[in-house]
Formats: sequence, C-alpha cells, structure tokens
Amino acid sequence: MTDTISLSGVGRTYTRGKKEVQALTGVDLTIRQGEFITLFGPSGCGKSTLLRLIAGLDTQTTGEISVFGSTPKKASASKDIAWIPQSSALLPWLDIKANASLSSVINKRADRSGSTTRSPEDAVGVLSEVGLADFLGSRPDQLSGGMRQRASIARGFAQGAPLMLMDEPFSALDELTRDTLRIRLLELWEHHKKTIVFVTHSAQEAVLLSDRVVVMSPRPGRIKEVVDVDLPRPRTWELTETPEFTAKVAEVKQILWSAWEGDE
Repeated sequence: MTDTISLSGVGRTYTRGKKEVQALTGVDLTIRQGEFITLFGPSGCGKSTLLRLIAGLDTQTTGEISVFGSTPKKASASKDIAWIPQSSALLPWLDIKANASLSSVINKRADRSGSTTRSPEDAVGVLSEVGLADFLGSRPDQLSGGMRQRASIARGFAQGAPLMLMDEPFSALDELTRDTLRIRLLELWEHHKKTIVFVTHSAQEAVLLSDRVVVMSPRPGRIKEVVDVDLPRPRTWELTETPEFTAKVAEVKQILWSAWEGDE
C-alpha cells in the first residue's frame, strides 16, 4: 500500500446521443497522504467529474488512477474512501447519532461476511467536535441546514477512511454558516489527519482550506496550474483579513481568468 493518490493521463468522455462530450483530458496529479487539496473552477470544468473518478463512482476513459496502490473501486470497497456530497444525505428516520454511526453498523456486517474493512472512529466524539453533542437524539428534520451538514461531515470523518472526497459541501448554506463550517472542517482535518480532496468554485474557500489549489481550465477540463498555499497553520478566520491571504486569492483568480480567456 502506498500513501499517495496518483492520476496519470486521466480523461473522461461521455456519449450523449450521437455526440461525444469530452469532460476531462490529460489530468496528471499526485496527492500526498494528509494533504488538503482543492479542485477549483466554475461549474462545467470537470471538478465533480474528477472527484467521482477518484471515488470509483465513475470510470475514466483514458489514463490511470491509483488510490493508496489500489483502483478507486477497490479502495472504496475496502472503506478507504469517504464521500461527502453537496446535500447532507442523512437518513431521515434515524437520529443524528445513528446516522453518524451508520458506517460502524455496515462495517460489522461486512466483517461477518469476511471482508476487510476500515475501523470506524467514535461517532459521538466526532459529533461533539462539530458542536452537536446536545443533538444526538434529534432527527435531520429537527435541525437547521448547517447542523445537518455538520452531521454529514461528522459521519464522513467517523467512517475511519483515510481519504475524504467533498463535493461542494457548503454551497447550499448561507454565508455566515459557510464561514463557521470552514473553520470547523479545518479543525477536524488537523485533528484526524485525513487526506481531503475538496471541490469548490470559491477562490477564498480554496485558499483558506488548502495546502494546494488545483486550478481547472474550461471543458475539456485540464489542470491549468497547481498553486501552493504557503500560509501558516492552524488557520483562523482572521487570516482572511491579511494582505498575504488577499494576494493568494488574487493569484488563484488570475490563473483561472487566464485559462478561461485563453479558451475564448
């Protein structure tokens, strides 16, 4: 088992009727264990497609993807990957504690069948870390959107998977809630030492969270540039008020604009 995720020459082409649509082409990227990597760009540039390929939810047309030395599908079957979508996707008939503990139940069943699976983490402990200790018995419909998304993130961390894939998990939330959850996520990441691949169309969010920002070009999606974010950690919201942060956000935006202007 290696400690990296690697993509080499990855492309994805879809067939729609008689037309072929090339979503991604020539993607090369290596992600080290414990890194926080963000795929950044507007809608339609292939960010979510790339995330689905890493997750094993889709299969590339060209190239190779390795997740800790395995194919994405094998890594997913071994519980090496946790997926956090845009919506919380909590089971409405279960309370928050049961939702976050779901991976523990599933893994126990898998273990009895002879499969090798990851050991889940303490779900109650992770829920406490995201500020939901007083809501363990609440169902999703009894919580605000931000609280549901916190529960979804806690469930992902509680799975015990070393790789977490997050597809714009804050996009449906109001600005204040997004700001709060970004810092919560950083605190969880620093504590649990996961590898995170995060999708966003917000330059500020990408810079605040990431070790590196992968700037995507227009379709067919390619990596225009990978930007190192050499800002100190741990990061707090005060960092966003500094000239260094503002300059890094401007750098990331300029790379994106040059990619899209060059496509016109």
